[in-house]
Formats: sequence, structure tokens, C-alpha cells
Amino acid sequence: MKAVVGLLVMLLGVSHGVESHCDGRQDGAHCYGALGGTVVIQLMDRASEIQRYQWQKNKTLIILVKKNKIVSNLMEKRSVFTPSNGTFRINNLSWSDGAEYNLRIIGSDGKESKYRTLQLTIQAPVSSVRLASECLSQGEMRVSCSSEGGDSPQYSWTLDGHTLTDDQLLSGSKETNIITLNQDVSGLLVCSVRNHISSVSKEEKISTCAGIVIYFTWKKKYKKAETSTVPPTMVHPEDSFAMVEL
Repeated sequence: MKAVVGLLVMLLGVSHGVESHCDGRQDGAHCYGALGGTVVIQLMDRASEIQRYQWQKNKTLIILVKKNKIVSNLMEKRSVFTPSNGTFRINNLSWSDGAEYNLRIIGSDGKESKYRTLQLTIQAPVSSVRLASECLSQGEMRVSCSSEGGDSPQYSWTLDGHTLTDDQLLSGSKETNIITLNQDVSGLLVCSVRNHISSVSKEEKISTCAGIVIYFTWKKKYKKAETSTVPPTMVHPEDSFAMVEL
């Protein structure tokens, strides 16, 4: 339990100060915000020219504006709505902020003239990335990329600034967190981990792996006739060995 709490505190510390921006002027927009961070949503242009509108979360009224005056804002302790430019800013985002939001614009006749929906998803950002590599029996190299924190992480790889090619990969793909490189691959390898609100990368200078070395040895052997008094003769005068690199 202590470890879980510690991880949550670490993620909140990483998220603090992360600010994302989203254009919510199109119906069906999908926005992302960092846990503990800030999201700024562009709801409309020149909101001051609209007589009446309301912003809802899961059909619950959050903000009501009439004649360019904010009548109510249920999130006023950690949000700011600016009618002059039509932006809605939410600070200290929590998991519960992830929801479907609706903008209803009411005409001068009291009837709804426009209706738009927006989905807000909250994600924990990627906090750190670690690389681990090992040489395999035939000189290939297996590399794993792991990350701490981060919801729905996506992986990508580059070598010397270029995306890995199929010729360089023995197994895995450029979008997986574990890859196996062919024998002759070397250079500056970079793994990048990202989600919609963060991106972290880790680099490592890799060299080609030598193959597995196998030693063959044999001992001195003597050959002696069963009834002979002649001293034995050595088939091999001394210990010998051979080395084979695969």
C-alpha cells in the first residue's frame, strides 16, 4: 500500500505544471489532460457576442453565462472561464474530470441554436524510461524498453537518428517495447515512450555482440601393450585445446 501511495505522489509531482491545449470548437472533439496538471479548452470564438450558453458535464450544469456574465460556475475553485476569448481552463485535474462535456448555445428566442459534445480523458504522464540489453547466442542483441507511470504508452525506436528498418530487426517491431537486433547493428539507440500528454526518451550506445565462444580440450593419453616392458608412448605430448566462435 505504501508503494502505491508513493507512486501516486510521484506521478502527481511529475504532472504538476503539465499544461495541455485542446480545440473544442468542433463537435465530437477529444481532449486529453495530465493527472494533476492543467487543460485549456477553446470552446468558441468571441463568446462575448453570444447572449446565453451553458457548459455541462455528463448533463450536469457546470457553467452558465448570460449576457457576457458568468451566472454560476460549479468548478470556480480550480477553473477559469474567459468569455472574451471563449477558453475554459481546468487546473489540478483529477480522474473524475474525465467525462463527456456539452456546450449548449441558446438563441435570443430562448431556443437551443447549437449543441456540441467533447470528451475529456485524463492520463498519467510517463515519468521515466529505462533500457536493458543482452547479447544472445548467435550475436544478436535483445533490448527492452520499460517505463514508469503513463497511461496507454506507445513506443518507438531510432538508431543514429533514423527509424529502425526491417533489415536491422530480427524480431519485434518499431512499436513494441522489446526488440531483437541483428548481429551487425550498432550505434546510438533511442527508445521513446509517449502518450497523449507526455513524451520521454532514453538513449544507449550499443556495439555489436561477439558470438558465444566454445572451448574444446583433450587430455594426455597413453598407450601401453598388455605384456610389454617398453615404457608407454604418448599419443598427445601435452594438453591441447581448440576455440570456436559461433
